[in-house]
Amino acid sequence: MKLGIIGSGMIVHDFLKTADKINNLELVAISSTVRSKDIAQELAKQYGIKKTYTDNKKLMEDPDVDTVYVAVPNFLHYNIAKETLEHGKNVICEKPFVESTAQAKELKQLADEKDLIILEAITNLYLENFKQIQKELKNIAPIHIINMNYTQYSSRYDAFLEGKIAPVFDPKKDGGALMDLNIYNIHLVAALFGLPDKVQYYANIQKGVDTSGILHLSYPDKQASLTASKDSYVTPRSFIEGEKGSIYIDGSTGELNNFTVQMRGKESKRYNLNKYDHRMTSEFNVFSEIIDNYDTVKADEAFVNTLESMQILTAARNSEE
Repeated sequence: MKLGIIGSGMIVHDFLKTADKINNLELVAISSTVRSKDIAQELAKQYGIKKTYTDNKKLMEDPDVDTVYVAVPNFLHYNIAKETLEHGKNVICEKPFVESTAQAKELKQLADEKDLIILEAITNLYLENFKQIQKELKNIAPIHIINMNYTQYSSRYDAFLEGKIAPVFDPKKDGGALMDLNIYNIHLVAALFGLPDKVQYYANIQKGVDTSGILHLSYPDKQASLTASKDSYVTPRSFIEGEKGSIYIDGSTGELNNFTVQMRGKESKRYNLNKYDHRMTSEFNVFSEIIDNYDTVKADEAFVNTLESMQILTAARNSEE
């Protein structure tokens, strides 16, 4: 995979920390805003990125790039991903994929028409712990209650309260707890249980944006509560509760660092099967393999989850109105 990166924010810094553990990855280019030019050049120097741009179009036109990692603020995902596809490059787009189900379908159709791969970077679904959780569900079934919690007091929250609005807190830029954090919970529940019958989002609104909230998903045989907060402090714990036992996850649902299976009447068993220390390593190794092998089957399978998650997210956003 010959990668071009659009963006120079913290998610790019995180990705580059693990780039040396990603198979068959060649870091070709990085593009940033003119304002962030020095940051991009420093990243290029530190991680051996061959070229730097301050014009995204030039990166998209670079013949040495076959795939573009779109790592920009949420509200820019759709336009940049679309333009990248139009330039004939595969796309890896950060979560949340786009704003709506309609946009997601449009990008996938364009990718298919151009025989390109498009993928959403959502870390938790590619972790080894997630795969084991999938296997354990049948052991605790039937399942009736799901509680997912991703609470992370934002480093930008204090500034937000003072009136300094970063993109992650700007409703006009798709900021807020639902888009930024609860998307991890949505992906997990969609991947494990599919689409719900009903969706309702209950948000705590400050300055016009949801700084925290609870998303309720109703299934015929189970109820799911998905909590995300950027304005509170707790060490989160998530639960999947069944008649024969339960699964609980300590910490971030984006990292799934460990989980415990507790069968009724038996001793609990704790798992930590993640292969890498960094949460992004597993997903990008999968992406590299999919793109290098032009594995449209796996790409399409991944997009099913993206589309279902977008359907839930769209319904949640509409339920606020």
